[in-house]
Amino acid sequence: MTISLIALAILLALVFLRVPIAFAMALVGGAGFAAMRGVDAAGSMVGSAVFETGMNYSLSVVPLFIFMGNVLAGSGIASGLFTGADRVFGRMRGGLAMATILSCGGFSAVCGSSLATAATMSKVAMPSMRRFGYHDSLATGAIAAGGTLGILIPPSVIMIIFGLLTESDIGKLFIAGIVPGILGIGLYLVAVMVAVRLKPELAPEVRKPVAMKRTDIVGVLATLALFIFIMVGIYGGFFTPIEAAGMGAAAAVVIAAAVGGLRLKALWGALIDAAIASAMIFAIVIGAEIFGNFITFAGLPDALADLVNNLGLGGYEVIILIVLIYMVLGMVLESLSMILLTVPIFYPLIYQLDFGSGILSNPDNALIWFAVIVVVATEISLITPPVGMNVFVLRSVLPDVPLSTMFRGILWFWVADIVRITLIVAFPIISLWLVGG
Repeated sequence: MTISLIALAILLALVFLRVPIAFAMALVGGAGFAAMRGVDAAGSMVGSAVFETGMNYSLSVVPLFIFMGNVLAGSGIASGLFTGADRVFGRMRGGLAMATILSCGGFSAVCGSSLATAATMSKVAMPSMRRFGYHDSLATGAIAAGGTLGILIPPSVIMIIFGLLTESDIGKLFIAGIVPGILGIGLYLVAVMVAVRLKPELAPEVRKPVAMKRTDIVGVLATLALFIFIMVGIYGGFFTPIEAAGMGAAAAVVIAAAVGGLRLKALWGALIDAAIASAMIFAIVIGAEIFGNFITFAGLPDALADLVNNLGLGGYEVIILIVLIYMVLGMVLESLSMILLTVPIFYPLIYQLDFGSGILSNPDNALIWFAVIVVVATEISLITPPVGMNVFVLRSVLPDVPLSTMFRGILWFWVADIVRITLIVAFPIISLWLVGG
């Protein structure tokens, strides 16, 4: 326990010193393993981690789903989603902000990336909200919060990474995120209603919705069709979640070409962006694998289990403590780094916790429930200062909006997220209902 805690302290210090998280984890994990087992053993462990991660067929889903999202982002489909959502909520006060939330949820359902969703929807929704007189705080808050849905609603890259780290059924993880994702959209819509009710200056009076064009209708139908194609393919047994990534990427190219929004330059940009993002993710996964091997050998998971048993904490109490840890870490770490740093430490503990005789008595159900909790906690970190990666993505796209304004608008949605994670912890059936647990 002592060795592991010292290693964690060194790792956090390196992160604060701006050392990339991938290299920080690899350095601390490799050096720690060398100190305990010797340089030769550490070299063998590091080489094995690099080789096995690079050759892991399951990780092929990462560049494919990222590429799929990039193609859709560059094809103009997001604009059609936004217009369609505006037809639903346009006659309500704050309707454009609600339309932004709904279109973010739809776009993230076929994108799988929070940052891509936030960046794309900021270009689509922000000009319209400004034109109709929405305050920048509510407008940017809705985009940043809506973008977080990308890591929960399937297909989710973060869920895939969690499944690979814990050897869980990725298909079940996908389906477990559907109801909590819908719940998130609903609570965000309520947050907008409450915000404009308490502060009417945030949004203008009711207006007439924008008329939908033929291309907008095609964009909505294409997005819905792609989501159904992926989910029916996986759960109908036509292809595995890994094969679904390839099928989804190919279908996205066909759809983008059919709607006329895909140009050769955009396709090349989607490929380059997918390659860069995938290389970054692979580097972080390798670093996390090295660090995870070290802390496992040092005995941290077993020590945590013993500590929990000695303290007499129940399963739910431990989960609440873990959520609080994620809330704190989310203030200083970005989402993927946080997942890869903490999941190898926490998930062995879940199998040893006592949740009584209910639905969580099955350890596999408990792990799926825990995955949803972790992802929702990670969503919260994406809009929590001082890091808030979605906020900084918006800042790069909208440099004229101060960060303080963005974070003020996010407060409404941050409260909604706290309500959501409380409900998910208190009622596991929300996550496990569709799984059949």
